[in-house]
Amino acid sequence: MPVLILGGTSDARRVAELLPGSISSLAGRVRQPMLPAGEVRIGGFGGVAGLAAYLRSAGITAVVDATHPFAAQMTAHAAQACALTGVPLVVLRRPGWSGAFTRVPSFAVAADVLPSLGSRVFLTTGRQDLAVFAGSDLWFLVRSVDPPAPPTPRRMVSVLDRGPFTVEGETALMRAHAIDVLVTKDSGGPTGAKLQAAQSLGIPVLMIDRPPLPPGVEAVDTPAAAADWTAHRTMEP
Repeated sequence: MPVLILGGTSDARRVAELLPGSISSLAGRVRQPMLPAGEVRIGGFGGVAGLAAYLRSAGITAVVDATHPFAAQMTAHAAQACALTGVPLVVLRRPGWSGAFTRVPSFAVAADVLPSLGSRVFLTTGRQDLAVFAGSDLWFLVRSVDPPAPPTPRRMVSVLDRGPFTVEGETALMRAHAIDVLVTKDSGGPTGAKLQAAQSLGIPVLMIDRPPLPPGVEAVDTPAAAADWTAHRTMEP
């Protein structure tokens, strides 16, 4: 009986490798996603009711939510659908980053704080939340996998690229564009090249905190731990 893995992250792909016979579900927001091993479905479920119906019809025995830490709606839907169906759920979340960052709880607060930190911004939060910066007079270098859609900052250069990135490459990019502040989300995991580059250049980092997990949801911090958790749950009577 299959395990459902939610997410197109590198951790989700690793879980798929560790769980042969699993089904991976990708949201379909990236045009050419890196596909995991095994069976893959792309696209939404149609909310909580749709996901619950899928769990029943596909005979899913456990769900691993390995979506991005900021995919709060999908995580909330997974928690509700699993509660409705009695399917065990675990959320895979890497440990967050720590350092001398300016931390804010949301994109809206980030937009308010940003002018006090710099005027040439390297925005590495992806293309989904650019609207909150659309009214800013600052200059933005925006990096994303696919082209951003309006509304976007008025003064913006878009760079289309996909990691992993190197410290040398990130340092050169920030120097070339005279970046004086880095904005990123607390995705966690190994310290990112962009953070190391910003530190070496003395550039302040504005870090957007992760949204909290739904109450009562179990969480692990490595793909191996998620696979072990799933193996124990699916063997239970």
